[in-house]
Amino acid sequence: MNVLLIEDDKRISEFIVKGLEENNFTVHLAETGEIARDLLQENTWDIILMDIMLPGIDGIQLTKLMRFKKIHTPILMLSALSNTDDKVNALDSGADDYLVKPFHFQELISRVNALTRRTKFNYNKVETLYTCGSLTINPEEHKVTENNLPIDLSPREYKLLLFLLENRNKVMSRTQILNAVWGINYDNNTNVVDVYISYLRNKIEQNHKFIHTIKGTGYMIKE
Repeated sequence: MNVLLIEDDKRISEFIVKGLEENNFTVHLAETGEIARDLLQENTWDIILMDIMLPGIDGIQLTKLMRFKKIHTPILMLSALSNTDDKVNALDSGADDYLVKPFHFQELISRVNALTRRTKFNYNKVETLYTCGSLTINPEEHKVTENNLPIDLSPREYKLLLFLLENRNKVMSRTQILNAVWGINYDNNTNVVDVYISYLRNKIEQNHKFIHTIKGTGYMIKE
């Protein structure tokens, strides 16, 4: 498995590289976002481990650039920033998971394995279109249309809509949505799901209502 580690702290990078190589990973280190940007164009990676606070191009900017260029390699953010807002910002920029420093190395290995398993499973699935009335998602092209008109969604909005469409006509609780779309343990009192449902509604419900609130439970998408 080819791992790109983007980390400017030599002490931390040596620790991570040593541990990953002992677990039979092939690791390439980039100490700046600029070096990583070039490596992304030159090689294919199974997963990217990225610090946020990098010199030059930071981790958030680099993640947004990757997703803009349709590079869908899973990204695991490694950061000392532990606030919920920092995690949300990283995940909304296009990261797939977030691990706070310092961490137990075995947890890092488990998260890497989980992300790469998920990616391989998605590649092996037969791609199909997800529809609900005039609303359509094409997962292969990462395109969303309503009445054949394109809709521009952020990475997190797209993931939320895809999850709802994959479970069309089923009630999804806020906890289920948090686990599937954000993939980290949030405070149960967070309103991030409701906020993003509102964002989605503003973008996809210009002509029809698709997302229905099930009081006291969660949300359901249906025609």
